[in-house]
Amino acid sequence: MLREDTAGDPSARRGLWTGKRLRTISRELAQLGLRVCPNTVRRLLGEMDYALHANRKSLCPPSGPEREQQFSYLAHQRHQFSRSGYPIISVDTKKKELVGQFKNNGRLWSRQPIRVQDHDFRSQARGLAIPYGSYDLQAHRGTVIVGTSHDTPLFAVDALCLWWRQEGRKRYANAPELLILADSGGSNSARCRFWKYALQEKLVDPYQLAVTVCHYPSGASKWNPVEHRLFSEISKHWAGQPLSDYSTIVRLIAQTRTHSGLVVKCALNAKYYPTNAKVSAEQMRELDLLKHPILPVWNYTLLPRINRN
Repeated sequence: MLREDTAGDPSARRGLWTGKRLRTISRELAQLGLRVCPNTVRRLLGEMDYALHANRKSLCPPSGPEREQQFSYLAHQRHQFSRSGYPIISVDTKKKELVGQFKNNGRLWSRQPIRVQDHDFRSQARGLAIPYGSYDLQAHRGTVIVGTSHDTPLFAVDALCLWWRQEGRKRYANAPELLILADSGGSNSARCRFWKYALQEKLVDPYQLAVTVCHYPSGASKWNPVEHRLFSEISKHWAGQPLSDYSTIVRLIAQTRTHSGLVVKCALNAKYYPTNAKVSAEQMRELDLLKHPILPVWNYTLLPRINRN
């Protein structure tokens, strides 16, 4: 009866599963003249090594030669910049959060549970918080800029510029280069033209700083250091606490500390960022963009242009 409705690896019995429910099997057995209750069906399935299982995220994307080559090149770039004492930052956008008295996963020591809204409706939120993080690998410091409008390339570059003004150029005063580790998608996408244009116009040229960007392959965002060294600590720190307003979000992020010495700074950026910004082909040709010979889509350097004034 289960043969046509079972999937999985026949050689690994734990991988077997059936789409039929207990009552369905019980009814089909009754049609054959076998009156068996659903509880008995459950016991029999257990004897056949069937069990109730939830999905488990364990399947990785196929590991092609480009993926392995990029990880090797990333390690090489990190080693070169680290040996030279030049800054290396890992960047990404944390999950967007509804601002309001909504449930925040996790538990908190308190005498009474905190009362929150029974539904997480966007229409009932005070706004949307968009945390863009920069993690300094060598200093073990994090900076998070909380946006209020849209996660755009210009918003991401503005966050990087703020980090460089307040942290980077003070900590690495004589560094002529900066290495950015980023995902392949989102506001700092490897194929996003406006991301490269904004880096050139707002970070590279004004500060005469050569910026090298190396992107992690698609589906490999969890290897990005900002994810497991900064964002995970923020999530643990504010677990169980409603993100009732922007000031609370900024405060909770800035209070994040770890035993390993992580310190986080946070600021609010209430500027509006439109989503329809475009970059022309002519503007792209004006960039001083040097593509690396190894996987040039994922690896490139923007060099400072001579002051045209």
